[in-house]
This record gives sequence, structure tokens and C-alpha cells, in this order.
Amino acid sequence: MNFDSKKIMPRYFFVIVVLSLGGLYIIGNAAYLMMVRAWYWEEVSQLFVRENVPIRPHRGNILSSDGQVMASSLPEYKIFMDFRVVDKDTLAMKKMQAWRDSAYRHDLDSICIGLQRIFPDKRATWFKKRLEEGRKKRSRHWEIYNGRISYIQYKECKELPLFKERAYRSGFHHTIHPQRKKPFGSLASRTLGAIYASKDSARFGLELSYDSILRGQPGKSHRTKVRDKWLSIVDVPPVNGNDILTTIDVRMQDVAEKALRNKLKEVGGDVGVAVVMEVKTGDIKAIVNLDRFPDGTYREKVNHAVSSLMEPGSTFKTASIMVALEDGKITKYDSIQTGNGQWLMHGRTMKDHNWRRGGYGKISVPEILMYSSNIGVSRIIDENYYEHPEKYVDGLYREGMGIPLGVPLVGSANSRIRRLQKNSANWSKTALAWMSIGYETQVPPINTLTFYNAIANNGKMVRPRFVRAEMKNGEIVREFPVEVIKERICSDKTLKDIQEILEMVVSKGLGKKAGNKMFKVSGKTGTAQVAQGAGGYRSGVMNYLVSFCGYFPSDDPQYSCIVTIKKKGLPASGGGQCGPVFSEISQSIMTQGVFRDVEEANDTSSVLIPTVLHGNFHALRNTLESINIDYDAKEQSDTISPHSVWCKVQNNSKKLSVSQIDVPTDRIPDVRSMGARDAVYLLRSCGLKAKLRGTGIVKNQYPAANEPIKAGQTIQLELQKK
Repeated sequence: MNFDSKKIMPRYFFVIVVLSLGGLYIIGNAAYLMMVRAWYWEEVSQLFVRENVPIRPHRGNILSSDGQVMASSLPEYKIFMDFRVVDKDTLAMKKMQAWRDSAYRHDLDSICIGLQRIFPDKRATWFKKRLEEGRKKRSRHWEIYNGRISYIQYKECKELPLFKERAYRSGFHHTIHPQRKKPFGSLASRTLGAIYASKDSARFGLELSYDSILRGQPGKSHRTKVRDKWLSIVDVPPVNGNDILTTIDVRMQDVAEKALRNKLKEVGGDVGVAVVMEVKTGDIKAIVNLDRFPDGTYREKVNHAVSSLMEPGSTFKTASIMVALEDGKITKYDSIQTGNGQWLMHGRTMKDHNWRRGGYGKISVPEILMYSSNIGVSRIIDENYYEHPEKYVDGLYREGMGIPLGVPLVGSANSRIRRLQKNSANWSKTALAWMSIGYETQVPPINTLTFYNAIANNGKMVRPRFVRAEMKNGEIVREFPVEVIKERICSDKTLKDIQEILEMVVSKGLGKKAGNKMFKVSGKTGTAQVAQGAGGYRSGVMNYLVSFCGYFPSDDPQYSCIVTIKKKGLPASGGGQCGPVFSEISQSIMTQGVFRDVEEANDTSSVLIPTVLHGNFHALRNTLESINIDYDAKEQSDTISPHSVWCKVQNNSKKLSVSQIDVPTDRIPDVRSMGARDAVYLLRSCGLKAKLRGTGIVKNQYPAANEPIKAGQTIQLELQKK
């Protein structure tokens, strides 16, 4: 074959030129995009990549003293429907849209009926109208139910026709909203605190004070779009928050709240406070703050125990007498003349509560506190400290009555005890006398309790403790130790005298209603008049602040407690109105601690075998064994097969008899005398649905047991409290 170079070479040259020009074009265009148009393509890339997307960590739990969850973050869901399919493949999009529309029309009625069952507050017709409106608008993010739902409700929605398909196929999707939940409801809610629902930001209480522990550290991720789908890639994983172990005892908290609420309803109180403290450690075992709302109910609104400055009234008299005893101005064997219950002090009349009945006359120092004599206390302080009132105030601070406690709650207040100086602007002739009986001073209830707790703790004042430890995965990673504020608030002799007098206040004085026949109680009553409104005391609108503060048992103090009630009008008595609340709280706490074994508390009428419901045999066996309750093992081995799940129980006063329940496969099982959970589970395992009415134990069922099963049948269960 002849090679004609004159014809071939020009062709090769042409190809080389074309390729070279194409290469130069590509290189030039690339350089143009990289240098001149770089800013544009960087902006485009940002549309497909999102950097530094925060990953919210799981907020730590707040636990009670025995490890029960008092506040935890649980997910809530909002559910949506996407009525429009989007796909870059037009043919695939049309095919998927046709399938979704067909499935939607076919299952619409079933979906609406199912949604009504899950959300009984809405009718099926409401859901149908709602969905049709969204479909008409071809919305991609149409809210199906106007509110947040629980995880259980979300899972039930996922079982409905169409919704059970994958999100891209069905259009059913959701958003997750972490929500702070309190399993014990309002118990100690102001102390536990709260967070803003829309963001992980604490508002008040322990949630705010220990936010750095509970919040954890957020992570980082970036999102990139791949084939019309957003993918999240974790760059820095989040560090979940740690738990905090509080000092609050749920049982004590419940008892204190119920006792205080009942008394507030009885006396028509506006505000109520009750705090229980462990003597040796300062642990706050219960803290209740109740306000009356316009609808007449009592709920927690303000943490009055730590933030409200209140005139302590007669509970302050103990501190005044202690100052005089410690300074050697008096002894417990001295007597003071109180006259007929009225005493003129620097031009103003001081009155005792019984002045209309002629007063107490000459009484001893212990009797001054026993009968809460205003004249007795004010005369002791005024006559001994009138020339040098600052020495009296120094004595109050010396015994710890006015020093800051450093309570670890944002918004906590410090006591306001004025530094009196004779001939100064803040001093009047009557200031010292009235200050000595609890007026012209403002003290939060927890400060008063801390002072009395120090008396119970042999003079050692400890700081109130709300959190014992920081925990991670059930293990303690840091402990918060007991903090001592003052090693000694007074001498041993003064302390012993005060302890004896406070015990006499309850055993012989005005604090009798705070006492208990089973153990000794020590404490002091308090009643103060407080003005309300712009007119002050002259306005005629008078409130009373009544209280009782003390500790128990007197011989070996374990707990201290303060109860305070603010109310309008008479009668007003710290001993008569707060004393019974204190007594109820102390008796309940001591009962929990004394009767370690149920046998120790029984009498001839005691029933030591608990009432047991029919239901799951394995759960029953585990429960009875854990609380050491015996059941008829011989009968059990004869009548319960190893594979049996359901059983019935016969209760008697000595032993439980357990026998097997045969569950038919073609007939409705008998779920009477079962708890709601076991009854619903058993019916669903048989392919049946259950609808509950009432609360408690299953009393009746419709249709009745042993009738033939119909597919998808709903069994009506009537529940009744036993």
C-alpha cells in the first residue's frame, strides 16, 4: 500500500490542531472558573454542603436521693404528610406519584379511623378534612395533627396503612422535639426547675444552677447533598450531659406537699412553705412552695423557701434569747415581769397574745419561749442592749442567724438583719425591742431552718445541700461534700439550755400540736403580722405569717423542718395551724424509718398478704420473690406449666394460691380481675383490640369471655378502682 504523505499528513496535522485547540479551551475554561468565577461556584457549593451543623447532646437526668428519675429529656414528635413526589427522573416521579395517590385514596378512611383511635380528641371526619386540605394544596410538609405526640403514639401511627411504608414512598414523616418530663408531676417543681421548650436553655432551679453538668457538650456535623438526599456526617460527636443525684426524697416530698396543701385549703392560706432537712448533712429531703391561684388550686409558682424575704416572727425569739444567754445577760433560771400582757416601751405599747386575758405576769426564761411572750423577749434585749444595739446584732451574726448561706439556687436571698447604731438614721427607740421578736428583719424560711438545724446538730451549722453527686452512666464521677458554715454557733452550756427550752415549748407550751406521742419534738412557734398594699399597716389589709420550726426526735435529732403559711385575717396561730402539718410530716418520716420489717408493724387486724391481680405469671413470681411474699409452690408446680404465661390468683390471709389460665386461640379470653396493661397485652396477642373506660382493675368486658373471635374485633373493658 502506497503512503501518500501529501494527503495523510495534512489530516494528521488538522486532528492535532483540533485536539490542541480543544485542550487549550478546556484548560482556559478551567482557569477561568478557578480564578475569575471561583466566587460563584463557592456559593453554589454552599447550597449542597452545610458545615458545622450542631448536634444537640442528650441532657442529663435529675435523680432523687434513691436514684428515681425526677426530670428527664424524652422525645416528642410532630407528624407531617408529603403529598408531592420529587425526583429528577420524571418517569419514576410520575410512577411513584400515581402509586401514592392511589394508596392514599384507598386507605384514607382506614387512616382517619386509626388516627381517631390514637387521638380521641379529634374525630375521623376532622382528620379526613385536614388531609384533604393538604392534598389539595399539594403540600410537602402538611401537619397531620396540631400538636406534639409521644413516642408510643408515633409508633401507633407508623402501624397505619400507607404510613407504615418508608417515608420516601409514603410521604409520612416527622420531626423530633426533645421535651423535659417530670415523672412525679409537680413535686418540687420550682426546685427542680425547667428549661425553655424551644431550645436547650435552663430557666430556673437546679436545671439552671447545674446547667453546665446537665447540658453536656454539643457535637458538630456537616451535611452534604448526594443524589437529592441530604446525608449527615458527624465530625465531632456530642458528649451527653451527666446526671445529678439530688438529696430530695420522693416519699417525704409527697407527704410534705399533701399535708401542707390540705392545711392551706382548710385555713384559706395564700402561700405555704414546708422544708425538711437532714440534721447531720444539711440534705434537703423535701421542699414545698405552694401559691393559691385564682381558680382556688394550689401550685408551685415561686421558690419562697429560698428567695422570699419574710418577717420570721416568734421563731426569731430563740435567736434573741440565745444571744442573751451566750453573753451572760440572763440565765435560764431568771424571771421576767410581763405584767398584764401590755408593756409601754419608749412610748409604744408592746402586747402579748393573751393581753385580753390579763397576760402572764412574772414568768421564767423558759416560759418566755414556751408561751412566746413578746414582752419577755423584748424586755431582755432592750434593757441589756439598748445602749449598744450593735452588740446584739453582732451576737446574731455570731450564732449564724444573719450570715449568707450560699444556697446553690439562682435567685436565693440572704437574710436582712440591720446593723443598728444608736443615734443613726436607721435606729429608733423602739427598733431594738421589735427587732428582737422577729420584726424589722427579713429572713428566708431556709435560713431560719438552717439555724434550728444547727441547734439540733449540737451547734454545728451546715450548708443546705440540694445535690449529693454528679453521675455518668450510673457511676458517681464527683461528690458534693457536706459543707460546714460554723463549727459552733454558741457554747455547750447555752446550746444545752436552748435545746431543753425548745423541747418544753412542744411538751408544755404553745407548740403542743406539733408534738407526737411516739417521740419527742423540739421547736418554736411563730406568728407575725405583715402589711399588704400601698397603705401598709394603716390600709386595714392585714396578712399573717404563721410558722413552726423545729426538729425530731429531740433525743437524737435526725431531721429538722419548717412550716410557714401566709394567710389573711384571724385566727392566726403558728402552733395551731403549722404545728399539725409539722406533726404529720414528722410522724410519716419516723414511721418510714422505724418499721424496717412489715412484721414489726402488724397487729391482730393486719393483712400481711397483698392483694394480687390475675395476669402474667412470670412477672408475678419475680415480684413476690423480690418482696419475700410466699405463694403455694406445691399447687404452682402442679397446675402451672413451665411455658404458661397467664395465671389467676386466689388471695387469703396466709398464702397466695396460683393456678394456670388456659387461653383459647379461637375464643375471647377472660381478662376480668386483671390490670389494664396485662388485659390489653393478652387481647392484642389474640389479634383483638381493646378500648378502656375508667381506671383501675378490669371489672367487666364486652363482648363476654369465651365468645368466638372475629378478626379485628374491639373488646370494651370497664375498669374500676378496687
